Amino acid sequence: MKSGLLVIAVVLIAIGVVSLAYQGITYTTREKVLEVGPIKATAEKEKTIPLPPILGGLALAGGVVLLVAGARR
Repeated sequence: MKSGLLVIAVVLIAIGVVSLAYQGITYTTREKVLEVGPIKATAEKEKTIPLPPILGGLALAGGVVLLVAGARR
């Protein structure tokens, strides 16, 4: 059980650091703009899902708390 708690702590710390570093997830979608017979036109649009810094901070803090709790046992 102790090793499982430490793995979860390390994963939370990693997620927190990555979330604070990137502050969002960007992805590209293709949308159909025009379709006339055999002629098709598409446009690529980038969309971003923002990650609030508080989310990264909470994940980081939770990971540290779990790491300390796992080390004490």
